[in-house]
Amino acid sequence: MSGHCHDEHDGHNHGGDGAAAHDHSDDITPAVQFSLYQQINFDEITTFNEAQYGSGRAVCKKTWAERLSAEPELASDADEQLLMNIPFTAQIKLHSILLRTSDSDSAPRTLKVLINRDDVDFSVAEDAPGTQTFELSRTSEVQELPVKRARFSSVRRLSLFFADNFGDGDEDVTRITYVGFRGEWMQLGRAPQNIVYEAAANPSDHKVKGTEERKVGGGLGR
Repeated sequence: MSGHCHDEHDGHNHGGDGAAAHDHSDDITPAVQFSLYQQINFDEITTFNEAQYGSGRAVCKKTWAERLSAEPELASDADEQLLMNIPFTAQIKLHSILLRTSDSDSAPRTLKVLINRDDVDFSVAEDAPGTQTFELSRTSEVQELPVKRARFSSVRRLSLFFADNFGDGDEDVTRITYVGFRGEWMQLGRAPQNIVYEAAANPSDHKVKGTEERKVGGGLGR
C-alpha cells in the first residue's frame, strides 16, 4: 500500500509565529467541520501495549481545542508498538485521520490502518495487508492523513497499528498525544451528515480513570 502524510497545521499556513498560530479563534471552525468526534464509541476503545490503562481512550477524547495539550499522553509499554481499536456509533465515510506526536525518536513512524475487523490483535495487525499504510512525519505539528476514500466509505471500526517509531530500535517508547477523525456519517437510513460540534471541553470527559500497568495484549478493559 502506498502511504503519505500531510501536516495540516503548519504555522506558516496561518501567517503566525510558531505554536501561537494554533490559538487563533479562526482555527477552530474549519477544523470541527466534518469532525467525527461525536460518532466515536469512547467506552469501547481498546489499546494494546499502553503503559497506562485508559490512555488510548483519553487521547481520543481530546477535542480539537485540546490538541496541543501535552497530557494525557498515550505511551507504549513493553516495546515501541501500539495498537488501537476504535469503534464508531454510526456508519462512517472517513476522509482523514488526525495525529499529533512529537519531534523526537518516540514519534511513530509507520501507521497501518485496518477497517471493520473485531479480531485485530498484534498478530493480525502484523500479518494483514491493511486497508492503507502511512509513513508518518517526525513533527510536533498536527498531521492530517487523507485516506483513499473509496476504501473507507463504510467504516464501523478502525484499527490503528503503529508498528515502529523513529528510534530505529533504540527507543522502546512510542508516544502519541492526539488522535482525531474527519469524515461523514450515516445512521438509521439517513443521508450523510456533516457535524460541527461544540469545541469547549467538558473536563469530566477527559479524566483518565485507572492507573494500572498493562502488558502486551492488555488494555481490553473498559
